[in-house]
Amino acid sequence: MTAGEKKVILASSLGTVFEWYDFYLYGSLAAIIGAQFFSAYPEATRNIFALLAFAAGFLVRPFGALVFGRLGDMVGRKYTFLVTILIMGISTFAVGLLPSYTTLAAYNVGWIAPVTLLALRMLQGLALGGEYGGAAVYVAEHAPQGRRGFYTAFIQTTATLGLLLSLIIILSTQGYVNSAYPATTVTNADGSTTTLTAFQVWGWRIPFLVSVVLLAISVWIRLQMQESPAFQKMKAEGTHSKAPLSEAFGQWKNAKWALLALLGLTAGQAVVWYTGQFYALFFLQSILKVDQFTANVMIAWSLILATGGFLFFGSLSDRIGRKPIILGGCLIAALTYFPLFNLLTANANPALHAAQASVPVVVKTNTDDCSFQFNPVGTAKFTKECDVAKALLARSAVAYDTENQPAGTPTVVSVSGKDFPVADPNFSKAVTAALTEAGYPAAASNPTVIKASNPLDVFTGQKLAVIGILTILVLYVTMVYGPIAAALVELFPTRIRYTSMSLPYHIGNGWFGGLLPATAFAMVAQTGDIYFGLWYPIAIALFTFVVGLIFIPETKDRDILA
Repeated sequence: MTAGEKKVILASSLGTVFEWYDFYLYGSLAAIIGAQFFSAYPEATRNIFALLAFAAGFLVRPFGALVFGRLGDMVGRKYTFLVTILIMGISTFAVGLLPSYTTLAAYNVGWIAPVTLLALRMLQGLALGGEYGGAAVYVAEHAPQGRRGFYTAFIQTTATLGLLLSLIIILSTQGYVNSAYPATTVTNADGSTTTLTAFQVWGWRIPFLVSVVLLAISVWIRLQMQESPAFQKMKAEGTHSKAPLSEAFGQWKNAKWALLALLGLTAGQAVVWYTGQFYALFFLQSILKVDQFTANVMIAWSLILATGGFLFFGSLSDRIGRKPIILGGCLIAALTYFPLFNLLTANANPALHAAQASVPVVVKTNTDDCSFQFNPVGTAKFTKECDVAKALLARSAVAYDTENQPAGTPTVVSVSGKDFPVADPNFSKAVTAALTEAGYPAAASNPTVIKASNPLDVFTGQKLAVIGILTILVLYVTMVYGPIAAALVELFPTRIRYTSMSLPYHIGNGWFGGLLPATAFAMVAQTGDIYFGLWYPIAIALFTFVVGLIFIPETKDRDILA
């Protein structure tokens, strides 16, 4: 690797790390942000709403791919880099300054807070939609023949490194702020009180505000970059596309490859990626009741241990091909998710795992009265007895069955054979007490759940086991994600490469992957099975394996300048 090639990779990768850092801050702090900007809604609705606001950034990524992909193919890669990093950085900094719902509600304009947050998330998604394709194309067009998998794998590490950087800054800020400033007690709408740490009240804003420093560094780096030699050659010869969107997607000979890239590569890659990193983090915190600090420490260590897999599998794809590694990762992940997440539960919260296996809980109700509690706008009120029962059990991570009853039968929850009518005014308190008595651990006093006091407090058998399981999940991510940039670049000609590869990548990752946490959460709440949400990534990964096996060609030996 020459000095010039190293500079290209460093410049592209470092800027993209910073951009992913900005984007991942929201994912890591979704629960706190939900409490700040969606506090007008019940907790269960707030969690789904916060996750969907996170997903909104992913939903608009394909539109960013179209806008900036066209710009990159017509004007150049370098200028597109500068625009995307500026939009991303300014939007992230603005989140750190945005007043909360409660603050603005005092002026009767509380709705401005969640609406503005959603708009900023969408701007971030648009910018990221144009960023990835440009970075991958830029590096690939500088890489020597036979080494594109290895060179572009550095770009693939940026998403994980960006997440890791965000976690490190969050953990450092959280530790300092909570130790230096006192907690605050707030009164809830129902008259109860909640104690919030200083980080939950205002400290969470610091990682967003720090991003302005990262923005300045990224812009300076991008200004040092030269245009891609392949693009310069194409521009000089006058062979660049004057209408990349219509050429890429208006002509079936090109559009079919974009469709196959989506269904046979990126959809499965996306769900494996988001299951291994984001859903695993959400599962630890919301399902297994691991505190936020410990969950972030566990994920951070797994990322540190497994990130080298991106370079390994990227380099391996130069020798044996992109297709067997990406599709193999999809297949292995689909076959092993259920046992791995079961092991994760058994090690992260043994008391909860034991209770789910030994305490029989049944919701006896007329199932026609039950709603699917997926609330995308956060305004629906689930007040039917069946919904009240399921919402309570889902929030407590209780495994339960549903027993259908004749129409008109009152809903009851049976815990170890004892029935509790939902209509009872003390239903919630009575069921919670019964669950604790039967063996479900109380949230405030569960000595079996993992807990780390600092980032280095991981050297016990239980914590190392959890980190090991999470590392396996991240290794699956490196298999499917390490070679994907090279595979996508090689599928399309230079004149429409930026546009063509960006759209299937961002539909796959933005829609199939970005909707995974919210969809899986709603599936778990509906069925009473904490693992049921895994069917979403498993089904898509298997579908991608079949489509890719049949229709996707091997591309590692293609000359992308031909």
